[in-house]
Amino acid sequence: MNVDAGPGRSSLRSLEIFEAFRAARRPLSLSELARITDIPVSTCHGVMRSLEQLGYLYVVSGRDVYPTRRLWELADDLRANDPVAQRLEPALAALRDETDETVILGTRQGDAVLYLLVLEGRQSIRYSSRAGELKPLHSSSIGKVLLAGLEPAQLELWLDTHPLPRVTPNTQTNARRLRADLRAGLERGWQATRGENVADVMAIAAPLRTGATGLGVAIAGPMHRMQPAEARLGTRLLQCVRQLEDADVR
Repeated sequence: MNVDAGPGRSSLRSLEIFEAFRAARRPLSLSELARITDIPVSTCHGVMRSLEQLGYLYVVSGRDVYPTRRLWELADDLRANDPVAQRLEPALAALRDETDETVILGTRQGDAVLYLLVLEGRQSIRYSSRAGELKPLHSSSIGKVLLAGLEPAQLELWLDTHPLPRVTPNTQTNARRLRADLRAGLERGWQATRGENVADVMAIAAPLRTGATGLGVAIAGPMHRMQPAEARLGTRLLQCVRQLEDADVR
């Protein structure tokens, strides 16, 4: 999670420490943490000591430390009371179980899609991701849903002021073609990416109009499974979001 040095860096250093443990999957020493996070040793030492004093790290042996279960318990409490995911997760989990593909709930954060919930399919070859990941608007299926939901003038302004970087060889990098692709998705009922964010992954997504937050729900999986089943999966996706919207109205 390295970020540029600046006013916000100090507030993220504790999170960078935990990200380092997640990546390493083992206890780490001060020097290892400083190297992995690119935090100066003296600063890293201070962050470590603060986390130890708060009960988030413990000494395993010698110079190595590891997170305690306190962070896990904190995260579990937060997850259990998430106002959006808590309400939507049962229906999205049922969609995951029925399609056996990964189901994602996302929203817009700045010029990116923020994944709020990722329910991975159970097949050995599947699309994998994590809640909290950010994806480009123009190359992700939920991003296309959010772009297609803009007023025409807003969409034109966004296209005029934002580059469309190539993520894979299949990414739409031409504004005219992306605009046409969004129109086709609106006519079809769902937006689709075909290897545009991850080369061998296809995803379809639809808007979820519930509450004040703009949301999108996606089904994602390997291209060879998704393409032949697109119509069936798209129909089931639309049924799911409509059921959620109807439940919200009631």
